[in-house]
Amino acid sequence: MTEKQIREKFVKAAEAYLGCKESDGTHKKIIDLYNTQKPLPRRYAVKYSDEWCATFVSAIGVQLGWFDIILPECSCNKMIDKYKAAGRWKEGNSHIPSAGDIVMYDWQRVNGSAEHTGIVVSASGGYIKVIEGNKGEAVAYRTIRVNSTCIRGYCLPDFASKATPLKTIDEIAREVIAGKWGSGAIRKGKLRAAGYDPSQVQARVNEILKGKKSIDDIAREVIAGKWGSGVLRKAKLLAAGYNPAVVQARVNALLKQ
Repeated sequence: MTEKQIREKFVKAAEAYLGCKESDGTHKKIIDLYNTQKPLPRRYAVKYSDEWCATFVSAIGVQLGWFDIILPECSCNKMIDKYKAAGRWKEGNSHIPSAGDIVMYDWQRVNGSAEHTGIVVSASGGYIKVIEGNKGEAVAYRTIRVNSTCIRGYCLPDFASKATPLKTIDEIAREVIAGKWGSGAIRKGKLRAAGYDPSQVQARVNEILKGKKSIDDIAREVIAGKWGSGVLRKAKLLAAGYNPAVVQARVNALLKQ
């Protein structure tokens, strides 16, 4: 999965709890989930009557098993301390957040203490959409300006560390030909979920089946001088069905390695 997909997974897991609230007791499953940790942070078991915004954020990490990047705490300020120690804290309101970043609020704006927190869902048009636990005693959305003075700062989970490097389109196309991705709509769904464009993969599948070389192969041949240079090279590449600009971009990338 890509970093973007990892972030989206975190947000979607949080959104599954939308509407859970104290008034009907549905918030209790969030508290219970948090309390499954062994050992509990600071050995404290959260009570149903406690404030639970940080507990909510942490519980999503517990659910996903991401203890290494969603650093669990039931206290906003103790959570900040953990992210500071990990080098993943961004002080102030100048940061433009991404989905999955954890925003910390300082409503009083007096002593720098964080009083509430939530998970960024999206940021666009100068506004941030956040999902929060214990917002009006429920899991709910909030919309706030990007540079609001109420923002104390951001905890930045290291989502990139959970991402897995994508294979090349050529590699995936060959796996498709080998039947490893299924067929039809199922294949398309699997490819999209893994971060690949089904149309690009299919185009490469068609090329392979027709005996056409990959861009990587052609780029290496260009470097070896097999396609000439300048205008002549471009003409040869076009005649063979290759995009000269795409080939040159790959040549440049290979030469930088």
